[in-house]
Amino acid sequence: MGLMNEYIQKRLKAQELDKELSDLINQYNSLTNSYLLVISSAINKPIPDIALGMDDYYIVYDLLKDKDKHDRLDVYIETPGGSGEAAEEIVRFFRDKFKVVNFIISGEAKSAGTIMALSGDEIFMTDSGSLGPIDAQVNIGRMVISAHDYKEWIDEVRNKSISTRDLNPFDATMVAQISPGELNGVLHALKFAEDLVIEWLPKYKFKNWNETQNSKKPVSLEMKKARAKEIAEELTNHGKWRSHGRSLKIKDLESIGLKIQRLDETKNIAEIIYRIQTVLRLFFQATSVYKYFATNSNRILKKGVSVQSPIVGPTTQEVIPNVNPADADFLNLDLECPNCKRILKFYVKFDPNIELPNEFKNPEYKPIPNEPSATCTCGTEIDLSGLKLQIETESGKKISENDR
Repeated sequence: MGLMNEYIQKRLKAQELDKELSDLINQYNSLTNSYLLVISSAINKPIPDIALGMDDYYIVYDLLKDKDKHDRLDVYIETPGGSGEAAEEIVRFFRDKFKVVNFIISGEAKSAGTIMALSGDEIFMTDSGSLGPIDAQVNIGRMVISAHDYKEWIDEVRNKSISTRDLNPFDATMVAQISPGELNGVLHALKFAEDLVIEWLPKYKFKNWNETQNSKKPVSLEMKKARAKEIAEELTNHGKWRSHGRSLKIKDLESIGLKIQRLDETKNIAEIIYRIQTVLRLFFQATSVYKYFATNSNRILKKGVSVQSPIVGPTTQEVIPNVNPADADFLNLDLECPNCKRILKFYVKFDPNIELPNEFKNPEYKPIPNEPSATCTCGTEIDLSGLKLQIETESGKKISENDR
């Protein structure tokens, strides 16, 4: 039975999944004698803030700033990419705080995530993990787009105008809106990402590379820099990889000269990492959380709603009776739909063996859904994940699945 099926059959609530992640982080730390930081994004959720940004740097800083000096930090990272400047700030902070910094890749760590991984002393990957081509994400108007794709489009329009000595009205309108500052910003962003890789690889990943593998010749700093430049050029060669979202697996990375530590060869550690990856996926599916930052003792979550399928919370909520949830066998929830203002009535039952009171047998009351949201008769989908997590946290009890 696969790990996903194993956890699905356990039917763990969000609070229990969160605890499972904490336990897995502790297990990893004990086995490796390192300090694990999890930085994970729900890559498939269409959230505008899903990309790596400066706000993520401040979250990482807050999580680790009071941490006592530790020799080794291992970073489990999943991200679609984002700001090269944010990646630089995070890496600099890691290097000021820890002697050794390694990166663990079991899902996707694209673009800025790849840049961060290349700053590691070691890159540990499972067979399911992937990095990606290096590209900078730039703000053009209200959009965040690939710097490479933007430059490629500009070059295409320019070459077309040279060959035909004309521009169609659409291209002419679009080009007229491009400022020299924007164009320079795109070019600088591309060079900035490449420069980070060329700086970090010799300094960290290649620092213990002292002789060539076959001829056993001494490796000079110039040789390390030359290899770093070759790798950076390969990773920025979008003509080769064809897509910004291309998944570069272990064999792809080894083919361009990167040495990758294969986690699947260390079964007990790989098992923990695969479990972390699986539990994170389930946690993202069960909640409105789209970014998860955690150590063994602290975690910070970022919540949001999909721009494609907006889910809103209730306008008002009332929990009846007005008692400590820890002392109650049942709770009555009155939630107001933010769209039609209809009151939705739910009950929460903690003990499956206690008979439901008559007042809750009224057809207007429904058991709180097992799903993270409820749908009003007007069609509005109302997010309940935060409310259910709050109830289970404050009561210290699991909501019963009976009667659902």
